[in-house]
Amino acid sequence: MALIKVDAEPAEVGFDPGRLARIDRHFRRYVDDGLLAGWTVAVSRRGRVAHLSHHGLRDLDAGLPVSDDTIWRIYSMTKPITSVAAMMLYEQGALELTDPVARFIPSFADARVYNAGPALNPSTVPVTEPVRVWHLLTHTSGLTYGFHHAHPVDEMYRLRGFEYSVPPGVDLAGACDLLADIPLLFQPGTEWNYGVSTDVLGRVVEVASGQPFETFLAEQVLGPLGMDETAWSVAEDDLDRLATLYMRGSDGRLVANGLGEDATRPPLLHAGGAGLVSTAGDYHRFTQMLLRGGELDGVRLLGPRTVAFMTRNHLPGGADLEQIGRPIFAESAFRGVGFGLGFSTVVDVAAGKVLTSPGEYAWGGMASTAFYVDPVEEVTAMFFTQFLPSSTYPIRSRLRALVAQAVVS
Repeated sequence: MALIKVDAEPAEVGFDPGRLARIDRHFRRYVDDGLLAGWTVAVSRRGRVAHLSHHGLRDLDAGLPVSDDTIWRIYSMTKPITSVAAMMLYEQGALELTDPVARFIPSFADARVYNAGPALNPSTVPVTEPVRVWHLLTHTSGLTYGFHHAHPVDEMYRLRGFEYSVPPGVDLAGACDLLADIPLLFQPGTEWNYGVSTDVLGRVVEVASGQPFETFLAEQVLGPLGMDETAWSVAEDDLDRLATLYMRGSDGRLVANGLGEDATRPPLLHAGGAGLVSTAGDYHRFTQMLLRGGELDGVRLLGPRTVAFMTRNHLPGGADLEQIGRPIFAESAFRGVGFGLGFSTVVDVAAGKVLTSPGEYAWGGMASTAFYVDPVEEVTAMFFTQFLPSSTYPIRSRLRALVAQAVVS
C-alpha cells in the first residue's frame, strides 16, 4: 500500500509553514459549515511532501474519519492516466498521433457531423478530415457528454443511453461503435468540447496494444508505478475505506448519491475517461512521475521530452479554452488555459486571474477531486473529497492560490 507521508519540513523546500497552514484553515470551513463531508489535501515540492492533512468524515452515517488510506472515486482524473498509456504506445511506435481513429475502431470511418435539426431528426454533413488520435487526447474530436444538456447532440447521447453511464451490457468496443454512429458536435480539430474522447482513447490503447485496456493499464502503468490501490472497483474487504459520494439534498444537507454505488462492483466497461478509484498515496506517485519527467523510483514510463510535449498547449493556433471551447461544464477554468495531450495547461497566468505558473498542468474529477503540477516551482498539489457537482465550490482556484502564496524561496 502506497501511503503518503510527510517527509520534509515546509521550510526545507521553500514553504513558509505559517502560510501553508492557511490551506487547512480555509478548507476546514467547508466541513464545519456542512458543505463537504471530509477531505484530504497534499502538497509537495521538489519531490518531498511538505503538507498532508485530513478533515471531516469519509462516511457521515458511520462516523468514519478521512484517513491516509481512504479510497476516492477519481472520475475524470482517470483521463491523464489513460493519456499516459496512449503516449507510451506512441513512444513504442504502436500508433501515431495523426492516425485516424478508424485505424483502430473501423466504425469511426463513417463519422458525420451535426449540421442542424432536432435530436430525433438531425441533418448531418461528412467530416472534412477524420477523427484522429490527437483529437481524442485534446478533446477536439467533436465527441461530447450526454450530461451537458447543451446541444441536440448531447440529447442524442442520452437517447442512446449515454449520460452518466453506458447502455446496459455494452463493453468498451461496443460502446465505441455506438458512439461512432452518433453525429459529431463539430468538425474534428476545430473546437474543444469535454466529452467521451478519453473513453474512446481507451479502446485505441486496447487495439494498439493487443491487450484489454484494463490489463494494459494494470501491467504497464499502475503496477510499475506501485499504484496498487488504484483500480476499477473496490474489493469487498476494503469497502469501509471507500468515501461516500455526496450531493446536496432538497433540505440543503448532504445526502448520498446513488452513482457512488458503481465503485462497489467490477464494471463490464472499463472507461478510460472516468473509471478508476484511487488513494492519495497512489495518485501522489502518479504526479511525482510526471514532475520527474516520466520516471519514478527507477521506473520510466515516458521520456522527459514526451511529458513536456504532452503538457504544452495543443489547441489550434495556440488558443485558450475561452476562445475555442464550448461554454459548458468542465473541471478547469477556460480563460488563459489551453489543453495538451490529456491535461489542461496554463498559457496566460494574468488572463486566468489565478496565482500559479505558466505551464502548470492539471485536471480534476466530477466528485470535486483535483490535482495540479507546477513545473516551474516543482510543486504538486492534490485535493480529494466526494461531492457532486464539482462546479459547486471554487476548490481548484483556492487550492492554487493557497499553495502558491506559501512559496517563499
